[in-house]
Amino acid sequence: MIRIFRHYLPKGLLILGLSEVLVLWGALYIGSQVDGGFTASPQDLANSARAVLFVFVMLIAMTALGLYQRELKEGQWGYFPRLVVSLSLGFLVFCTLLPILPSLVLPPSILASVVLVALCGTMLTRLFYVAVARRTAGNRQVLVLGTGRRARAVQALAKGGPGRPGFQVVGFVPCGEREDLDGPMVLKGGQSLAAIARENRVTEIIVGSRDRRHALPINELLECKLAGTRVVDLTTFFERESGRIELESLNTSWLVFADGFAQGLIKAWVKRVFDVTVSTLLLLVCAPVMALTALAIKIEDNGPVFYRQERVGQGGRVFSLLKFRSMRVNAENDGQPRWAKQNDSRVTRVGAFIRKVRIDELPQALNVLRGDMSFVGPRPERPFFVAQLTRDIPYYSYRHAIKPGITGWAQVRYPYGASVEDAVEKLKYDLYYVKNNTLFLDLIVLFQTIQVVIFQDGAR
Repeated sequence: MIRIFRHYLPKGLLILGLSEVLVLWGALYIGSQVDGGFTASPQDLANSARAVLFVFVMLIAMTALGLYQRELKEGQWGYFPRLVVSLSLGFLVFCTLLPILPSLVLPPSILASVVLVALCGTMLTRLFYVAVARRTAGNRQVLVLGTGRRARAVQALAKGGPGRPGFQVVGFVPCGEREDLDGPMVLKGGQSLAAIARENRVTEIIVGSRDRRHALPINELLECKLAGTRVVDLTTFFERESGRIELESLNTSWLVFADGFAQGLIKAWVKRVFDVTVSTLLLLVCAPVMALTALAIKIEDNGPVFYRQERVGQGGRVFSLLKFRSMRVNAENDGQPRWAKQNDSRVTRVGAFIRKVRIDELPQALNVLRGDMSFVGPRPERPFFVAQLTRDIPYYSYRHAIKPGITGWAQVRYPYGASVEDAVEKLKYDLYYVKNNTLFLDLIVLFQTIQVVIFQDGAR
């Protein structure tokens, strides 16, 4: 993993991105030569804003279609449909820009050849990347100190999905706690940590034991570290590998001494400029869609177009959140708040559609302009649920350290949540965002939100 602006990114993903920058750059030159209608040397293109614009737009489209996610969710050929859609989207963007920027955009006939070459090049690059990733997936050997429930979470992460992760657990060393693990993976031979690390070519030792005062072999860990083996606590390991903060391994002292949670006037100013800019653009671009939505809601049942609901914001302050009404009038006439659920009978026909494509969230851009919310941040919950979740879930109130958002790291990383269990899982991502939020992470969330909307992940 490489940390860029406080956010962890897999090295392989960065290498893939840089490789595809070169592929797209080369495609612009090769594709234009194949057509014969445009001639330029590679040196000319390197100094041309046309090449920069082409690469930038195509990378944005590919990112928005989920082609640079942390996990590899598809097989070798599973990327092909998304590549076709993303490059086609880029082609349409350039066709739209042609009358505005004729000196920077190639004619459609030439651009079609360029996009075709780019498609072939990026597909070959991804085939090679997936093959290499599979071959090197177990190169990082990790040793877990502890055999309890916290240590078991590492084993679950190691088995957790296609393309994930880039490490292999070689074993678990007992550390004076109740054992939840048993079998050949538990190393009870009496060897020192240094000997186990040398024998298994361990690159990292994860301290997963909760008891650190009496049972932790601190001298052995120091010996391993001096020999070049990295030693890391379990919470930091999960933060780095999964983009979330694991609650079961979390101690208040870790929050106190860990880096992050940075605030400041410059950061707040940059965040506010980003919020206002993106929200204003969203309202301008989506104005026709919002007008049609308002009309459809009014026609269906002649009820109010907008719905106001109390939500908890930064510092626990309650504000009125604005949404397009997606439920029938008086959906909670008994006064009892309820979680939204699959096939909720309270949802209207128009409401079901606008929820699926997230149109119901668009009026919240006005909340952002008013300063109640940010564009990116933890999703605000209703006071009734906040009181319940704060009581039942440790550290839940910490998500209110920053402004809530229309979209967030939890929204793009975890499906729709409608239970206490889901709230626990989403809190892990919210705490990661609260700790590491930067403009860079906001842009990542923004691009991945486009993918969530397109593929309708988690809508209810």
